[in-house]
Amino acid sequence: MGVRLADIHLSQTLRKAGALCTGFIFRIKNFPETSVRDEGAKNEEEEFNTGPLSVLMMSVKNNTQVLINCRNNRKLLGRVRAFDRHCNMVLENVREMWTEVPKTGKGKKKAQPVNKDRFISKMFLRGDSVIIVLRNPK
Repeated sequence: MGVRLADIHLSQTLRKAGALCTGFIFRIKNFPETSVRDEGAKNEEEEFNTGPLSVLMMSVKNNTQVLINCRNNRKLLGRVRAFDRHCNMVLENVREMWTEVPKTGKGKKKAQPVNKDRFISKMFLRGDSVIIVLRNPK
């Protein structure tokens, strides 16, 4: 069993990468670890309090309702318990609302849309389905 050229090339690449990684780790170790982490947390918290996610932050703090329009053409009215920067949310006391058009037979007039809703006590909403979040005007 001999050494292949690909194995030699791979080992040389890993050695170079290891040297680069070692230098990178050394540079990171020279900085105080907690200050870097604290600074990132402070920036994120400040962004949550002042940026577009402040609507969600105020809802969590004040326990107020928000209206969320989703990509599946449904609306959610509920209280936000937690969220992250991707707009993933944990919601409680949610009322989901949507409209359906009943199917009709051939030759009949088109049916009128019917408003439907349901109650969900707790749910996790993935952020990529969120279109807009509105404060409840109450």
